[in-house]
Amino acid sequence: MEKLAIKNLYDLDHTIAKELFETITYPWEALPKIKDFILELGEKLDRNLFDKLDDDIWVAKSAKIAPSASLNGPLIIDEDAEVRHCAFIRGSAIVGKGAVVGNSTELKNCILFDNVQVPHYNYVGDSIYGFKSHTGAGVIASNLKSDKSLVTVACDGEKVETGVKKFGAMIGDFVEVGCNSVMNPGTVVGRNSNVYPLSFVRGYVEESSIYKRQGEVVKKR
Repeated sequence: MEKLAIKNLYDLDHTIAKELFETITYPWEALPKIKDFILELGEKLDRNLFDKLDDDIWVAKSAKIAPSASLNGPLIIDEDAEVRHCAFIRGSAIVGKGAVVGNSTELKNCILFDNVQVPHYNYVGDSIYGFKSHTGAGVIASNLKSDKSLVTVACDGEKVETGVKKFGAMIGDFVEVGCNSVMNPGTVVGRNSNVYPLSFVRGYVEESSIYKRQGEVVKKR
């Protein structure tokens, strides 16, 4: 399904994980590979720019990390990123250049492209957020179906098999997600789209659209 392909969601010049994405077609194919990719890439990082805090945690010298933040590897935090008070990074995460991980936000097996902002009480599990995407307070990327079955993506009346059990949200570049929205397993939001606050999102949201509520998506003017 062409709409769901990486090339139609992300500008790969805005992530340190570019080499990983160049080996696959759809973004969810990266999810089982994030951990090993971080471990391999971390050893190649410039020691003039990055500190190695533990066996598998690399943090850019220019990044700002709150003393109360919990960092668990494997993890890469890129240049000029900010990890705020009581953020919880569980591991297998990449935080892009200039990205913001806010207070009480939890990351797990995810990639944040450069300048992503997840600033307040967000959960980002098994997800990929594109360049300059932003989520309002309380936005949740739900990553596991209640029946624990493999996740599919609903797109144009079809169900696209992903082959993975844990899959939160694939958010394209320049996406805005309003406060207290829930992105259900298998959500893909096309680049330049907006999601209204308090939304319950499932399946594919067209690029350059406004998601008002389930079943009502309009193109931007």
